[in-house]
Amino acid sequence: MRYLLDTHTWIWWYMRPQNLSRKVSALIQNLNKDSELLLSAISPWEFSKLIEKGKIGITCNPEDWIDFALSMPKLRLVPLSPRIAYRSTVLPPPFHNDPADQIIVATACEENAVIITKDE
Repeated sequence: MRYLLDTHTWIWWYMRPQNLSRKVSALIQNLNKDSELLLSAISPWEFSKLIEKGKIGITCNPEDWIDFALSMPKLRLVPLSPRIAYRSTVLPPPFHNDPADQIIVATACEENAVIITKDE
């Protein structure tokens, strides 16, 4: 099974694990050998924008934080391919206009993955 972490899920795993549900924490910690965690290439950008806008703060260098957070076991960063970019623009309506969310959903579709998110 493949699971794509939404940006906030990825951030919370390292910054605020108490914000994750018990179910999500258990899922991430106890992946079976056939499971894989995915992260869209847009998520490090979204994390950086949150820092830029002052919505989150960290005490270390953001590039170091990103490198560390990308070292999560079984995590694979999914590049933003032209196919994913296109598919993010043709999601079935009604889909809101957040480009990062559109790319995350298109990435999950392309990878046949379940999104782990608090969002609807």
